[in-house]
Amino acid sequence: MIVFFRLFLRIFAVLTGLVAMPVHAQVTVFAAASLQGALEDVAEASDVDIVISYGGSGLLARQVAQGAPADLVLLANAAWMTWLDGQGAVKAGSQQVFLSNQLVVVGPAGADRLRDPDADALLRRLDGGRLALGQTQAVPAGIYAREWMETAGLWSVLRPHLAETENVRAALALVARGEAPLGVVYLSDARAEPGVDVVHIVNPEYHAPIAYPAAIVAGRDRPDAQEFHKFLTTKTAQDIFAAHGFARPEGLR
Repeated sequence: MIVFFRLFLRIFAVLTGLVAMPVHAQVTVFAAASLQGALEDVAEASDVDIVISYGGSGLLARQVAQGAPADLVLLANAAWMTWLDGQGAVKAGSQQVFLSNQLVVVGPAGADRLRDPDADALLRRLDGGRLALGQTQAVPAGIYAREWMETAGLWSVLRPHLAETENVRAALALVARGEAPLGVVYLSDARAEPGVDVVHIVNPEYHAPIAYPAAIVAGRDRPDAQEFHKFLTTKTAQDIFAAHGFARPEGLR
């Protein structure tokens, strides 16, 4: 009887220890659509179990503000993150710019380059088709594209010829499928799609600096979320992003 009781205590101790062991739950990341592909590789290189939901930055920001169950939010525009901060939806002091990018015009694979194109040159290349880009009021790549066109004096002419999409990857897909002759996307998007080629690199002085901010969602400040948030700025992560066409933001070493 004593032997049985001792055996029971040992089994109970083992079971209790198993229950007490820490459980590492998945970290849910809401990420700008342009991070697709690169972010999976970064997540694979980390020690954190990540599940990623992609979308346009404006849509994701609104979802987070409405209480969507995200732990981290990675956007492609600082203005949307500032808006989230104003809503009290992200942890104070957790915002960090971890990436930059470059705006380009793409055409189908093999398309000829457009050198310093004016409105007439772009219209000729469109040949009655549409210029695909993210929504110019909500999607960061679309916002940057509109700034470029306004600064370069192209907006009034090209505006009737736009095909605005819910995110930058949707614009990329229109060009890759041959449904749009041209599109405005990020350099990282162009590198991710063999069905397109860069035909023009937009002068970065024609739009606001492209910045990707990351922040921890308010009330979701778990150790695993903190760990992945920090991992984004490590050399390992930055090298992976660079291989996908992203750039290290100024001030990040």
